[in-house]
Amino acid sequence: MPLDHPITAKWPARHPDRLQLYSLNTPNGVKASIMLEETGLPYEAHLVDFGHDDQHSPEFLALNPNNKIPAIIDPHGPGGRQLALFESGAILTYLADKTGALLPRDEIERYQTLQWLFWQVGGVGPMFGQVGFFTKFAGKDWQDKRPRDRYVQETRRLLGVLDGRLQGRSWIMGEDYTVADIAVLPAVRNLIEFYGAGELVGIEDFVQVRRVLANFLDRPAVQRGLAIPARE
Repeated sequence: MPLDHPITAKWPARHPDRLQLYSLNTPNGVKASIMLEETGLPYEAHLVDFGHDDQHSPEFLALNPNNKIPAIIDPHGPGGRQLALFESGAILTYLADKTGALLPRDEIERYQTLQWLFWQVGGVGPMFGQVGFFTKFAGKDWQDKRPRDRYVQETRRLLGVLDGRLQGRSWIMGEDYTVADIAVLPAVRNLIEFYGAGELVGIEDFVQVRRVLANFLDRPAVQRGLAIPARE
């Protein structure tokens, strides 16, 4: 059965029976690809190329009017109906519920996991991104460094929160690896590697964060997910 969505005019599905991922391997994008690799769900990845302004195309906006990645279409959604979905936090929660993986079934632990997922979406993602703007992109040329320093200070605070949480734990929720780790740790990696802001934010001070990040990056599914979709 063909997918029933306008986005297929620009990104035809070779395997329409599989979950369709529309993404780019940014910190937000890789949340979805890592989750898909960790769960083993069959899927097809489509590159949304920012260099060609794909995210503003009418086809992509039909799926996500907020013009951000990732977004998915699951032809086998709830009740066997097609589900189109955007926002990384919603996608992670949906995929966890669909597969019964990486989100605790115990209700209390479930909500405690989701609070860390939302902590990343509401705090870590935006703040780390602002540090990136002021260190790697246009903001680096501004003479007034007060805006940059404000975001650096908040990023250090968030890293301190995370470092404290990881003290004595293997992962954010303890011994169990969850969607919280998949949400948070790509942003930390990006802050250090892509933005090159490790020294600026004093990443060496956050021993537990560096320990858990290293373990995260050792996971085969993470290594695969970080390269999906492949850039042309």
